[in-house]
Amino acid sequence: MSRPCRVVVLISGSGSNLQTLIDRAADGRLPIHIVAVISNRADAYGLKRAARAGITTRVLSHRDYDSREQYDEALAALIDAQEPDLVVLAGFMRILSQGFVNRYHGRMLNIHPSLLPLFRGLHTHRRALEAGHTEHGCSVHFVTPDLDAGPVIVQARVPVLADDDETSLARRVQGQEHRIYPLAVAWFAQGRLRLGPDGILLDGHLLREPVQVRPDEDLPDEPA
Repeated sequence: MSRPCRVVVLISGSGSNLQTLIDRAADGRLPIHIVAVISNRADAYGLKRAARAGITTRVLSHRDYDSREQYDEALAALIDAQEPDLVVLAGFMRILSQGFVNRYHGRMLNIHPSLLPLFRGLHTHRRALEAGHTEHGCSVHFVTPDLDAGPVIVQARVPVLADDDETSLARRVQGQEHRIYPLAVAWFAQGRLRLGPDGILLDGHLLREPVQVRPDEDLPDEPA
């Protein structure tokens, strides 16, 4: 793209991944322009993060609408007014309707705190511990109508330690989220990442398996 990629970020909570995107864009490592941050919760701390960075914020409460479809239509109108190239879900705790997802097909990313397809949905860290897994992590994927089932672009893996609880495991996974989400967004913004009819295309090649990242490794092709 000749201009920075226009991004709308959807949040519901603290916005730590949003902050990472804000910081990377501000220091020139991420070729994006975050044009708006939209939350379904007025008390989401991420709205304060966006406001401090001078980013337009909007609150659209799902409680004001009678159906998921009505809410999603109103949300889409707010998004479309910003003319984004990409919609980024950063802890947006809403199940999206099929019509909404199809509207942004190939232009909406999400990060999920598990090694998909394992542990779709909520309470991923608890479920990984209860299952006795020795490895856990996070995944960036394109959003499709099925929950947490879209094509996975990149994953970061962390070991599950013997003394881990939900809090300690979540903290380490979140640290990896802050590494791989900006990476995937950068690939999209640079025109390197696309969702084609047969799957994910990275640098024009079909991505048959997600890119894998480990905590002790440098990121692949991280933007300078």
